[in-house]
Amino acid sequence: MRCRTRAITQLKVILIVVPAELREALQHLDTAELVNRCLDLNEEVATSPLTAARLAMRALAECISHLEQQLMVLGRQLDRITQAVAPALRSAQGIGPDNAAALLIAAGDNPQRLRSEAAFAALSGASPIPASSGTRQRHRLNRGGNRQANCALVRIGLNQLRWDPATKAYAEIRTAEGKSKPEILRCLKRFIAREVYRLLQAGSLRPAAMSA
Repeated sequence: MRCRTRAITQLKVILIVVPAELREALQHLDTAELVNRCLDLNEEVATSPLTAARLAMRALAECISHLEQQLMVLGRQLDRITQAVAPALRSAQGIGPDNAAALLIAAGDNPQRLRSEAAFAALSGASPIPASSGTRQRHRLNRGGNRQANCALVRIGLNQLRWDPATKAYAEIRTAEGKSKPEILRCLKRFIAREVYRLLQAGSLRPAAMSA
């Protein structure tokens, strides 16, 4: 995915500096249309700045297309594996293949080694860190723990803030109390970590299902 992003960035950088006739024909297109149009560029030899630009843009478009095909194949595999290994986790709101994979990797193949949901929260960087000053009592985001699992918790929280009515109502209440968005998200991550831990412990992982 990172390689695809870099290739798209390179393609758009080249588009800025190509001759005007090519730039004007392509600059209004979105990313998908730009890649498709560049795949149709049929130059074989760089004989001028224009043909060299067309060759470079087609090469990048071919690279992007290949990476997108790989992403689709790997995405299907990841979906199958996570559904087979942790179906209860996958059934939760906002936990798709990528988020489930990050959380499963953080928990390891023996989540029972985590003695409490607080231990899992600390492992995933979702445990609150005291940051009180004087008479003001507050906590801040935890910058430690497994950062991939932490990012998964953030994505799940953002998904729930957008689509889950109960989470929206909770955010409105905490906003009325004077909580900032980062503080609300920190609280949500802690709640989500508790729920993920419960799902990991309740639904035993099934590695044998991967070979089915």
